[in-house]
Amino acid sequence: MEKESGLFVAGGKGKTTSEIEAASEKVGRYLSGLVYASRLTAKVDTSALQDGYQLYHHTFFFTHQGDWAVVQQGMNGTNKYARRYHWA
Repeated sequence: MEKESGLFVAGGKGKTTSEIEAASEKVGRYLSGLVYASRLTAKVDTSALQDGYQLYHHTFFFTHQGDWAVVQQGMNGTNKYARRYHWA
């Protein structure tokens, strides 16, 4: 998708950081701030919200210019409801 639109998508269990780093190599620019943003948003939504929803899906969208957005999904084990969290 990045060739046509300039938009990169990273995410999955334990793959987000390596996918951001792989994209950095493609564009010839290290995007370390994006790794930090990805980890921070996951940490905030997991720990700080304390709303009873455990994150199970984290997708990080970004451009080579450093613009980014995050979509995460959490599940409440008791009532089986899902909730999405968005960052931009």
